[in-house]
Amino acid sequence: MRRDVDHLPAVQQGELERVQRVLMEEFAEAISKATTPSRKNGKILKIILFGSYAREDWVDEPENGYQSDFDLLVVVNHEDLTDIAHYWYVAEDRILRDAEIQRPVNIIVHSLDGVNQSLRRGEYFWVDIARDGILLYELPCHPLATPAPLTAADAYLMANQYFEEWLPSIDRALTTASDQVQKGADDRGWRKDAAFTLHQAVERAYICFLLVRTLYFPRSHNIKFLRSLAEDNEPRLIEAWPRERRIDRRRFQLLKRAYVEARYSTAYEITVEELNAILYCVGTLRDLVEQVSRERLEGLRAATGL
Repeated sequence: MRRDVDHLPAVQQGELERVQRVLMEEFAEAISKATTPSRKNGKILKIILFGSYAREDWVDEPENGYQSDFDLLVVVNHEDLTDIAHYWYVAEDRILRDAEIQRPVNIIVHSLDGVNQSLRRGEYFWVDIARDGILLYELPCHPLATPAPLTAADAYLMANQYFEEWLPSIDRALTTASDQVQKGADDRGWRKDAAFTLHQAVERAYICFLLVRTLYFPRSHNIKFLRSLAEDNEPRLIEAWPRERRIDRRRFQLLKRAYVEARYSTAYEITVEELNAILYCVGTLRDLVEQVSRERLEGLRAATGL
């Protein structure tokens, strides 16, 4: 695994250094308050940059709404330490609010045992990180396992099961959302319900794609994060969400906020026109996910020789 980021411009290198410093500082602060041994003795074992900035195919056009995220894997020494709310929320918030960090930052946290189990199973997401990732930080003597090859038959079986479970789930959410939008013409409550359900449809669509393509998805309700991971694997999915116009970017943000605000905030507002525009985008996303997933499954099936 590489250990340098010399391929990145100086500005981006500086941002990564700042992100790493925040992660280390806030983790140290969090475990200083712990009471159980597993948590008091918590350690960050590795911080790994993966995705487009590791592969050197990132996009940096924020003025057009296209800007690749920094994707970071934080590897810790105990499963207890992967709890985002307890150990990483403050760090994520600091990073989000830091004016000197211009790129969005996505963080996934896993234990070394969990990562190594996935590598030994040959799960694509983890094998790709082991192959393409860049070590930003490492505590010595905690190696990653050697990736094992996943048989084509096992990969096809797993991916097909995920597809058969998640595609109907997307369709159920879309059917429900369409009905809620229709009822929302004169009822704000129905509009808020529709926004939340559309958020769920998008979340399920990205989960479906990521599971079929990589056999992994992060336990996150942040659809911008899920979108980033999915589009990083399959650029054709970008088509679902226009970004050139401010109104299109605003609609996606409305949808992103809906997971919390459509349920709990009295100030959340969304119109039927906005919902219909979002519904169209989600339908496009659903169809793209089905298309690329079926292509993936056919490729896996063909590799089995069946």
